[in-house]
This record gives sequence, structure tokens and C-alpha cells, in this order.
Amino acid sequence: MRWANDKKLKPKKLSRRAFIMLGMQVGLMGLLGFRMRQLGVEQTKQFRLLAEENRINLQLVPPARGLIYDRLGNIVANNTPLYRIQIVREQAINSTQVLRKLSDIIPISEDEMAQVLDNMAKRRPWVPVTITENLDWAQVAAVAANAPSLPGISPIVGAYRNYPKAEEFCHIVGYVGPVSDYDLSKIEDDDPLLHIPRFQIGKNGIETRAEHALRGKAGIKRIEVNAVGRVMREIDNKASEPGKNLQLTVDTELQSAALERISDESAAVVLMDVQSGDILALASAPAFDPNKFVTGISVSDWKDLNENEYRPLANKTVSGTYPPGSTFKMVVALAALEAGVIDANEQVRCTGSVKLFGSKFHCWRRGGHGQVSLVRSLRESCDVYFYEIAQRVGIEKISEMARKLGLGIRHDLPLPAIRKGLTPTKEWKRTVKGADWVIGDTLNAGIGQGFTLASPLQLAIMAARIATGTAIDPRLINTVGEDLMPVKGNTPLDINPEHLALVRRGMFEVVNGARGTARGSKITTKGMEMAGKTGTSQVRRITKKERASGVIRNKDLPWNRRDHALFVAFAPYDNPKYAVAVIVEHGGGGSKAAAPIARDVMLAALEKDDTGYGKLPSQKRRTGDPDEQTPQTPLKPRDRA
Repeated sequence: MRWANDKKLKPKKLSRRAFIMLGMQVGLMGLLGFRMRQLGVEQTKQFRLLAEENRINLQLVPPARGLIYDRLGNIVANNTPLYRIQIVREQAINSTQVLRKLSDIIPISEDEMAQVLDNMAKRRPWVPVTITENLDWAQVAAVAANAPSLPGISPIVGAYRNYPKAEEFCHIVGYVGPVSDYDLSKIEDDDPLLHIPRFQIGKNGIETRAEHALRGKAGIKRIEVNAVGRVMREIDNKASEPGKNLQLTVDTELQSAALERISDESAAVVLMDVQSGDILALASAPAFDPNKFVTGISVSDWKDLNENEYRPLANKTVSGTYPPGSTFKMVVALAALEAGVIDANEQVRCTGSVKLFGSKFHCWRRGGHGQVSLVRSLRESCDVYFYEIAQRVGIEKISEMARKLGLGIRHDLPLPAIRKGLTPTKEWKRTVKGADWVIGDTLNAGIGQGFTLASPLQLAIMAARIATGTAIDPRLINTVGEDLMPVKGNTPLDINPEHLALVRRGMFEVVNGARGTARGSKITTKGMEMAGKTGTSQVRRITKKERASGVIRNKDLPWNRRDHALFVAFAPYDNPKYAVAVIVEHGGGGSKAAAPIARDVMLAALEKDDTGYGKLPSQKRRTGDPDEQTPQTPLKPRDRA
């Protein structure tokens, strides 16, 4: 009976199970249909894009680096074709045999050949590997002529930086080099160009300070690749945007003249247009060849540069700071005049030294100068006069005047390692030296010794500001692309014009007076007369014993123990156009070592007297190919009004 009932219930259970299974199947099919519709209709664009990205690769096209010109339109940094030879393993078939054939045409050593084979083994068969580069055109032509017997070998043309005015502009323009891991760690820049192998960036000078303007922007090349990554065809090529060209304020002729004049010394020369602030020459000696850094400097060359006691890699014009010596006396004189503690006619008696709290401060002239006025003290560089007026005016006002004239300030130029120098104060000594300021410190500062430090650039600016009575600032770049860089700071100084005129008169007497310390370097051409100031800064302490027995002459001392020689000047005296500053490291007296250099450089500028700008030659602007160029509008001459 129970069995009969179960038999009657069985069809009902089967139909219920079938219904459940059918429902599940319908639900699953519906879910699959919905998902297929979502993938095929609603998300079709997204997945098509993913498929395209798997098939299409993007490659960066490096831009051409901007060119650099001098004041007259002469090129000082350009891009020169770089010829290299590459090999593709799958095309070469027998790579070793092909490389040996190639070595019969161009020089390839066994070590270089082994390195190439090792590089090829680490890469996929179709990836090109560089065999050699920096070839000349004759070598490339020989390889191209033998192409049928060199399967897989292809000459490639790229570009590298070249400096035709190598030594003249090495400290100004600097040089480029490949991006290193150290560079990437220091640069806050997400530009993908920096990750391209062997991509070069500025490493020194304007090349590094104007990197963003010079670099340009990358182009993009879209290429089709197959499943294993082999390039099938180029689909699109968006040209790169070349870097901007720069025009400097520097005149190559004057720069060369200045560098030639100091080529045998460890020295620096700065020549400046006093009206615009344009730097016409910025020469530091010894110089070096920046082209050696572009493709990698040799160990021996690097060692020679680093071990040279004349420090050829240092740009002494902006990074060298020295006690300014007697060139600082104009600062002290103006500070005293402005403070009202002296006047033009007051005289101080110089007996050859002054005593202060048991210490003796000497004048360079052992027997003294007698009664000395301001103009005469500048003309004959009397130290005792400036000991006296420095005590009267005090270090705070002296340092304030120094900063007003451009000392103790880090000037805004696109160069690395610009030093601020030092115009000390009482607070500075307490903070840095942990000691109080004493009157002896003021006396030392009165003759540009002690803690006071200045660079040749700052001394040239000081001379320019005294000459014009304006707070002119230096300028090294005239244009970036087609944008003109402004003249800055040509506003009147807050200094009594009569006081400036008195100091200028003293500087005139230094060069043109019968007893002037630089009378041997005067410019005799009428209308070109130069006004200046000599300076000699000690690098060693002269003991009482040495003074008693006779101070050792510079020529009898080791080179690095001799005094520094300095000279600052402006000309023409009646209508100032140029200012110059010269430092000859361990050169001895400023009148003998530095003043003649300044005179020659100043004469070169006065006789040339070309204050305008030359037009840049039209050039082809770069596109995707590093060697392809297109025209650029030439610059207009700068309006001097």
C-alpha cells in the first residue's frame, strides 16, 4: 500500500526537479547572454582599445636640442651628425662572420667584437645592437658600399652636441652628457625623455641651467607589432618639438681676447656693458675642451683636469671668491662720505703704520704717505687712510654700502656654483665664528682683507655701479627663443652723486695720475681714458720677524703662497660704457699683473665698440629626425634705446 502511494507521488517529484533544473539553466543562459551583451555592446570600445594597445606600440621621438649663439649670431653650441653602425642578429645569420668582415673595413678590436656578441645574446633576435659610433663620413660610406656582403649591418645617423668655440665658452655654456641614475635621483622631472637610453641633458653651465628651454618636447611614433613584439609597420609619426635657441650677451671676439690674455695664468676676467648689464666677456683660465665630456671623457683626461693646481674646471669668474684688497677701498670711501665722517678735503697723516691695542697695522708703503686726502689715498692706495675712516664709519655701514654696490649678493645668472661672497657684520661673526667683532676686524675690512670676500663678477658690477650711479644687474642671455630677456636694476643708486663723482675722480688718478698705482696701464687715446683701482690681497700672514728682516718678495715664494693680483676699472671716464674686473691668482701686485690685462681687454672693447646684436642665421627647425631641420625666424637686433 505504501509502495503504491510512493509510485503515485514519484511523477510529481520528477516534474518539480525538472522545473528547478530548467529554471537554473534558463537563469544561467540569461546571465551569459547579459554578460555577452555587456562585453559585445556596452564595453566594446574599451576592449577594442585594449586590443589595439596590445598591437600598437608607442615610441618617443627625441627632440633636437636648442642651439646657442653669441651676441653677434656666431654659433657656440650646435648638434652634429653622429654616425653609428648597428647589427640585427636575425638578419646577419652568422653574426661572428659578419663582424669579422666589418672589421676589415672599420677598426673593431677583439674585445669590442666580443662585447657586441654578448649584447646580441642578451637581446631578442630582431633588436638592433650598436657595434660602434663616432665614425666619420668616409667610414660610414665604406660600410654602405659593402652592404651586400654585410647582412644585418646598417649605418645609423643620429646627433650629438658639439662646441665649435670649445675653450672660449667652456665655463659659460658648459656641456651635456647621458642621463645617469644620479641625475634621475636629483631631477624633479617626470619627462619620459629622461629614460631614453643615451639621452643627453645639460651637466654644467648654461646647458644645465637652461635645460628645460633647450631640451624641447618629445614626438610620438605609433608602430604596429606582432604577437612577439617584432615591428611590422609604422602607423603614425607626430614630430617632436625642438628646444628653444638661446642668444647670449657674450661677444666671441672679446671673450677670445680676454681668454688669450690670461691663458698662461690661473685667472679670471669679467667685461660688462655698464648701461645694459650685458656680460661681454666672462673668461676663466685655464680652460678645457667640453667636447670631451659629450661622448665620455677618458680617465687620463679627467685625472689631468682634476689634479691641475690651476683648477681648469672651476669657473673663477662666479665661483671664485677672494679678499678684494684695495679694490674695496671705494666701498669704504663711499660709506664714510655718506655717513658724513669725512669730506673731500680732510687729510689723514700716514706714517707707515698705526698701533691699536698693542697690534700694528701696516701700510704697503713702509715710510708712509704723509698727509693724505681721499683722492690721493685712492690714487696711491694708502692703507693708513682707510684704517682711520673704517674705524669712524664702522663695519655695519661698510657692509651696507658693499651690498648696495653689488658685493655679498648672489646675482641671478644662469650659471651653476655662483658664490655669494661675504660682507661681514657683527652678527655674522657671532653666529658663524662664535666670537665678538673687534676693532681690528674693522681695520682689516677697511683695506679689503680679513673676512671680506668677493668674486670677479661682483667686482665688475661694483665698478659698473660706481661708473653709472645705477643699480645695474648683470645679464648673460639676450633671448630665449624669440623672447627678449629684460634689463634689470638700471635705477639710480641711493648714493649722493657728488660722492660718486669724488670716488670716480680718485679712480681716474689711479690710472692717469703721475703717482697713480696703475699709471703704467693707462689708455692714452683721447676720449678712451680709463679709471680704475689696483688691489693686492694677501694669502699668508706676514710675521713681525719677517717685517723686521724684510718682507719676502712674491717671486721668491712658492706659487700658491703669493698674493692675488686684482684690478677693477671703467671707461671711457667721461662717458662710461664698459666695466672690467681682473683677478690673477697668486699673481703678485695688482698694478703689474692685473692692470695690464684689464687695459688690453678694455681697449679691445673700446676699439670694437659694437653694442648691438647680430641676427641669428635662419635654421631648419627639427622634426622627428634628429638631423632634419625647418626654418626659424631670425632675431631682430636689440633696441638699445
